[in-house]
Amino acid sequence: MDKSKLQLYFIAGTTNLGDRNLLDVLQAALKGGITAFQLREKGEGALQGDALKTLAEQCKQLCNEYKVPFIVNDDVDLAIAVDADGVHIGQEDGDIAEVRKKIGSDKILGVSTHSVTDAMTASDAGANYVGVGPLFETASKENAGTPVGPELVRQVVNVLPGLPMVGIGGITERKAGRVIREGASGVAVISAIAHAKDVEQAARAMKGVITLASTGVEM
Repeated sequence: MDKSKLQLYFIAGTTNLGDRNLLDVLQAALKGGITAFQLREKGEGALQGDALKTLAEQCKQLCNEYKVPFIVNDDVDLAIAVDADGVHIGQEDGDIAEVRKKIGSDKILGVSTHSVTDAMTASDAGANYVGVGPLFETASKENAGTPVGPELVRQVVNVLPGLPMVGIGGITERKAGRVIREGASGVAVISAIAHAKDVEQAARAMKGVITLASTGVEM
């Protein structure tokens, strides 16, 4: 997988946005420079059935316009139904090798990991990239677990230097640079963009921090 596609990985669903429209937020984020989008439709009031499929198709169309990968969280059948670019699963969301077999070799498969062992297992089972975290305290996900700290990124990089990886969990614009300097391909964020007053500007500012950190420049 092209690691540059993971630089600024935006994750959101309707339940993260209050009264905001997800498609409006996604378009603003795309204009601001996000490099991947994951539809994570979970929690109380989450869309289901045909309504969820329609939303996924609309998100995919927007992402296609900006040539940004569209990933579906957890729901492998939905990802296949809308021909998403890939699927992302957690440690409890199914057998990684089985998911890979179901979606085929051409689709992106991402896996959430919380340790070096998790990352090694995911890589061996066919993951194209891993999410490492939660790196910091986060309120965006229920039961996110105890923060593992950005140091885990470096540990995973040392063991699996060729595996694309995003840091996730409580990452703000201020913290993004450190995660990149630890060796991550990019950062995955929910609230840093979804809750911003100006979504496009928030995405653009974080993208700038990531780009600078990638070249070794500190802010």
